[in-house]
Amino acid sequence: QVQLAESGGGLVQAGDSLRLSCKASGRAFKNYTKAWFRQKSGHEREFVASIGWSGNMNYADSVKGRFTISVDNAKNTVHLQMNSLKVEDTAVYYCAAQAVGSPVLRSSYGYWGQGTQVTVSS
Repeated sequence: QVQLAESGGGLVQAGDSLRLSCKASGRAFKNYTKAWFRQKSGHEREFVASIGWSGNMNYADSVKGRFTISVDNAKNTVHLQMNSLKVEDTAVYYCAAQAVGSPVLRSSYGYWGQGTQVTVSS
């Protein structure tokens, strides 16, 4: 079993940076694909970024060049560095782990955190 806990969300202005963290319990975490998804108000949860156990990464087109996913296996933590934030990045951000299948699909993941709110003002 793996439990995930996100932190680092908050209210920032457009153009600012924010770093999200997801702390995991369980030794198996390091072998899983990890990802960040987000859910905007009134929308479906959408893929943001993923990193596989070998380090291969995927990003949504909307965040490429602005967001960076990284993992600290020693601390069982995955981060999402978000730069040049835009108003449209406002959402609840969720950490996920253990992809079975495509890493960009919500249905691939078995473990989810509770989410952290990111609000970007103009």
